[in-house]
Amino acid sequence: MALIKADAGVPLQLQSCHTTLIGDYVFEGHIPADVIARFLDEKPNAKGLAVPGMPIGSPGMEMGDRVDSYNVIAWNDKGGAMVYESR
Repeated sequence: MALIKADAGVPLQLQSCHTTLIGDYVFEGHIPADVIARFLDEKPNAKGLAVPGMPIGSPGMEMGDRVDSYNVIAWNDKGGAMVYESR
């Protein structure tokens, strides 16, 4: 998986457990589906989105009522990153 993530251009600090390629975009980690859909509709000038780690309460990481806050990070080919959305 490390080679797939590297080939896709996912920065090391944004890597998680899942990598998906949709068109020219890369999606890394447990990103909510509605965030991915909005990102694809907006078509921002970014390489992709990532949720680093495996935060409790993110899709697929549910643990009852426990929900940890987390950021969905957008990044570009030049190494810049910004918070796209906080949950």
